[in-house]
Amino acid sequence: MDATEKRLEAALKIVLNPGDYKVCEGCDSIVSFKTRICPNCHAYQFNDNINDIVLQANILGNREQHSVTKEDMY
Repeated sequence: MDATEKRLEAALKIVLNPGDYKVCEGCDSIVSFKTRICPNCHAYQFNDNINDIVLQANILGNREQHSVTKEDMY
């Protein structure tokens, strides 16, 4: 499975269960609802609006990764 397929699969999982996630207000990453500090940008403000989560999942699932993640740092 290539990176594009993985992103689409992750987006589908989020769209089907948007209440389990939230969108980071710092970097627009989608994180688990239990997250307190974004692992990517260390922001602590999140958007938990289900419509916004679904919209962001569709955006992120249909484009290449642009953000730097902690895995990219190693």
